[in-house]
Amino acid sequence: MAAQAVSLSQKEEAGKLMLSAAGRWISSFAGQAEHLVTELERKRSKSKSIAIDVSHIEQLDTTGAWLLERMRRDFEDKGASAEIVGLNPRYKILLDEVQQTNTGKHTEEHDDPNPVVGTLSLLGEMAVSFAKDTGEFVQFLGAAVVSFFRVLVRPWTFRFTSIVHQMDRVGFRSVPIIVLILFLIGAILAQQGIFHFRKFGAETYVVDMVGVLVLREVGVLITSIMLAGRSGSAYTAELGSMKMREEVDALRVMGRDPMEILILPRMIALIIALPLLTFIGSMSALFGGMMIAWLYGGFAPEIFMDRLRDAISSSTFWVGMIKAPFMGAVIGLVACVEGFRVQGSAESLGEHTTASVVKSIFLVIVLDGAFAIFFASIDW
Repeated sequence: MAAQAVSLSQKEEAGKLMLSAAGRWISSFAGQAEHLVTELERKRSKSKSIAIDVSHIEQLDTTGAWLLERMRRDFEDKGASAEIVGLNPRYKILLDEVQQTNTGKHTEEHDDPNPVVGTLSLLGEMAVSFAKDTGEFVQFLGAAVVSFFRVLVRPWTFRFTSIVHQMDRVGFRSVPIIVLILFLIGAILAQQGIFHFRKFGAETYVVDMVGVLVLREVGVLITSIMLAGRSGSAYTAELGSMKMREEVDALRVMGRDPMEILILPRMIALIIALPLLTFIGSMSALFGGMMIAWLYGGFAPEIFMDRLRDAISSSTFWVGMIKAPFMGAVIGLVACVEGFRVQGSAESLGEHTTASVVKSIFLVIVLDGAFAIFFASIDW
């Protein structure tokens, strides 16, 4: 019985090769079936038209379907026209799935692509991806602005409790880590400045350097990067999980706008919290610089403060504070867009959470550079 479990016969009819497969083409008899198919592939048929009759097959699984498809493709690769006929309807879906597998042809061009073509293709894909991201960000920003004005027109829909909750999460709970990181950065700036300026007898200019750098650039930049990694990633993960569990769709079904309920409170909280955290972090960095200047450089705190008052002006302080709300808006925008892009898998959630942090930090640095050029152009 086992010897006749699988059979494959052939005959010529009017220049057309007729193949007849019969028996149980399943994994249990895969060895026999593959041997028959391999023997047939070794023979060179002159027929340009081949019909593979499978009407006598009793059982068929994925292994048998693939062997039949392999046989058909082998004939087509040799320039013949091959088709599978007489298929039982219950096996049609199985064979269709197998036929859609590994349809790409292996060529030397794929093994050794032209480096110029490959580079141009990569640049093109990056340009398309950048244009797509920009379009989605602009569209999302427009929807957020519309939702904000809608809330202004209908103030009773304003979710004040939600905003306070988000400010507690991104603002108050971020204070310890922001204070610690900025304190250490201020201390490092002061120590390195004293170490190098001492060679030229210009230790007092360390106060100028620390004050200007912290208030104009470092304070707001480090705070934004910290919030992008801490709160931006959390927003993306939360919204992505809600998207996966179809909670966002449920809000729409109930007639509620996800933009007003989920997005607007988070963005407003970031826009308000980031300037406050920037102020606290900048003061912490100046305090760290003052402590190192006192312990390492021998500057008394009174001298440090007097020198700091002479070195900085109100514009130095306001330059950093003006940047903060815009950076908060960018972080919130990117985090929410990436959260709504999440599909129904954990892998997608991880990818978009990572993308949220990377894009937020990149855009924050670009925005800081744009502000630096702008303020330099107006001599402020």
